[in-house]
Amino acid sequence: MKGAVGAIDLAGRECVDNSKRARIADALLFSIAVIAAVGCSEKADHAASAPAPAVVVYEVTAKPVGTYREFVGRTEASKKVDLKARVEGELISRHFVEGALVSDGQLLFEIDDAPYRAALQSAEAELERATSEVERTEKEFARGKQLAPDGYLSQQDLDKLKAAASQAKSALKAAQSNLKNSHINLSYTRISAPFSGLVGKARYNVGEIVGPTSEPLAELSASDPIYVNFQLEESAYISYLQQRHSADSINQDSPVDIALRLPNNDIYPRPGTLTFADTKIDATMGSVNLRAEFANSRGLVMPGMYVTVLAEGRDKQTMPVIPQAAVQSGQDGYSVLVVDDDNKVAQRILQMGRRLGPMWAVTNGLEAGEHIIIDGLQKVHAGIVVAPEVRDVDPVTGAIAADSE
Repeated sequence: MKGAVGAIDLAGRECVDNSKRARIADALLFSIAVIAAVGCSEKADHAASAPAPAVVVYEVTAKPVGTYREFVGRTEASKKVDLKARVEGELISRHFVEGALVSDGQLLFEIDDAPYRAALQSAEAELERATSEVERTEKEFARGKQLAPDGYLSQQDLDKLKAAASQAKSALKAAQSNLKNSHINLSYTRISAPFSGLVGKARYNVGEIVGPTSEPLAELSASDPIYVNFQLEESAYISYLQQRHSADSINQDSPVDIALRLPNNDIYPRPGTLTFADTKIDATMGSVNLRAEFANSRGLVMPGMYVTVLAEGRDKQTMPVIPQAAVQSGQDGYSVLVVDDDNKVAQRILQMGRRLGPMWAVTNGLEAGEHIIIDGLQKVHAGIVVAPEVRDVDPVTGAIAADSE
């Protein structure tokens, strides 16, 4: 009997323990739920109170932009001449510094003129003799014409006097020509600059024998203005001619502006002018040779340089222009992040035109007055709200203007 009572008592205690454990478990679950709810509420409150990310935006502006092409060009001196010896002799002096600028008419080389002075004196003496001979024969022929009618001189002798006078005149002309050549040869012993320019390296030293068959003594070139030669495909050249000679064209000036980019990527400060187009199309290349001319008083552009010719049409269209730093490239093409009036970010796919230094023309997808993100792109995405700050961009350097505050 006692055993039965003990079993009943034990079962009762186990039931009480199970009930307590259930109540404890329920309390724990409730506590966990409360804590989780509080945590979510705190996170929601924190998210709601987090400030919008700050970004720098640029107000899109529009400017006139023309059609644009770039060409590889080669510079060439507008004047170039090889200085050669036109008479033979010893080179006795040089009157310039190699690579220096020389002026028009400046003496550059001298060849020993002693033989040519002697030849000149001989020619002068021959001219005097020929002149005297002409005077003598003409006098004799004049007397003969007076005596012949009276029979004091036969016709045969008179003809001889006439022939002698004629021969003397021919000899005089030869002497005059010889004297002139002697003066010319003597002048060739002094080699002067035919125009102002830069003289190159002298190929012969003083003391060497030079002559008409020798290599050029030096090269003289003028690079103000400087020529730039380049090529244009025939289809584009025909379009250029049609535009230039169109019926509504006001004048016959070139419809393009020409500029030059130097090998160090600097833009040459002086504009160029198209001055020559070949009269035929190169059959092998399908292009025409063109030449532009640039003022070059400082000699900054040297002959033989590879440069880039920049051609922009004068017929321009107004296009939005934005900083290149704002443009992103992806599978869908080029895009920017636009901030609307509610400061909400949206991605915009664009069609891009020509580059203008650090700027980029937009042909489709954007309008002037809209705002695009130019700094802070890495911390935003489409759909979020941002805190924009409008700043300007230097169109030459691409630098973002400092905070106005």
